[in-house]
Amino acid sequence: MNEIHLLFSFVIGVSLLIFLILRTKVHVFPSLIISSAVIGLISGLPPSQTVSAITSGFGNTLASIGIVIGLGVMLGKLLEVSGAAEKMANIFIKSVGSGKENWALALTGAVVSISVFCDSGFVILISLAKSISKKSKFVFATLSISLASGLVVTHHCVPPTPGPLAVAGLFGVDVGVIIIFGLIVSIPIIISMVLYSKYSGEKINIPVNNSLEQEKKEKSIPPASISFLPIIIPIILILSKTILDALKVSGIIMGIFDFVGSPVIAILLGLLIAIGGLARNFSLSETSKFIEKSLSSAGVIILITGAGGSLGNILRVSGVGSYIADIAVSLSIPSIILPFLISTILRFAQGSGTVAMITSASIISPMMPILHINPITAALACSVGSMFFSYFNDSYFWVVTRFTGLNVKEGIRAWSITTTIGWAVGFISLLIINLFI
Repeated sequence: MNEIHLLFSFVIGVSLLIFLILRTKVHVFPSLIISSAVIGLISGLPPSQTVSAITSGFGNTLASIGIVIGLGVMLGKLLEVSGAAEKMANIFIKSVGSGKENWALALTGAVVSISVFCDSGFVILISLAKSISKKSKFVFATLSISLASGLVVTHHCVPPTPGPLAVAGLFGVDVGVIIIFGLIVSIPIIISMVLYSKYSGEKINIPVNNSLEQEKKEKSIPPASISFLPIIIPIILILSKTILDALKVSGIIMGIFDFVGSPVIAILLGLLIAIGGLARNFSLSETSKFIEKSLSSAGVIILITGAGGSLGNILRVSGVGSYIADIAVSLSIPSIILPFLISTILRFAQGSGTVAMITSASIISPMMPILHINPITAALACSVGSMFFSYFNDSYFWVVTRFTGLNVKEGIRAWSITTTIGWAVGFISLLIINLFI
């Protein structure tokens, strides 16, 4: 009877979560808390223990990842408003040479989206794609979708983007390791999406007109060194710590990198570099205004991540997670499929990739001891699964289609299918990675 209660609580709780997100005006954050409370109470936890599990899960999750998300979003905002993203784009385009502009834009998107939200990155760089389309052999739709592809992949797979950063925290995986494997899995995904975007884009003829956005290129844009440093320095420091840990280096060098290579300090240093370099053309009040504006989006992600931690802790404390994992094991479902499938379903149901990956990680993390799945591949599975079929309930679908000039039918063919191809290639890549780790 107790086992039936556990299964029943899980089904009711997750169904309620999806219903609240899709059919009511209740925000994702309270929806996750409500779902956690329902699962706890139905599973048989006393009310006091249910509340305790929710609050401790929230606090423990944010203790490890909350500061990093806040700092990362601030850094991304300064890269966005300073023109650093545009500078990086121009450098990549010059580097790859004529005839490969679609690859240059995809690479630009992939680098920019490591710190800048993909929606913002697309809006910033789309005028550059328009300009290139007039001078190259590529139609605008191909360049636009290539740019969107690079942006969306690292947004889903590579920290310090908030989604994968939160997933790493929920699984307790070293951020440097997730950066490495996130970049590895991103490569085949981006290649497949850019190849398809060339095929689909050529079938869409969109006239490109001169716009006021292109005139903004005359504004002061920071030099290349300052544009790249706020992203490169934190990644180098985090990866250095990860590598030194793997090599079991000790002594003063390890002590230094334990400090500067921790995600909190590394991203803080990147933010300070951005403030000192990228924000030097802004007044004190302007810089403060930009940073404060970024915190509004950071706050939402931090709350959702914490609530995801509450859900995960409820599943762990109540025993629901272990029971669901036992069922999965008894059905002989390959462990890697479960987080990928849950993330995919949540993505299709409510549209947000960030919500899908955080929620699926919250559900799967308590099951890890029984599933016998590597936390690295589990984290990647949650991230890649959340890329599935971007369409009407995904805000990025509307950003891409409206700024590109695609109608709904063209948007599904050129963008929704592109993300689904990336999702499928990502799953194959996951299966290969899972063989080795």
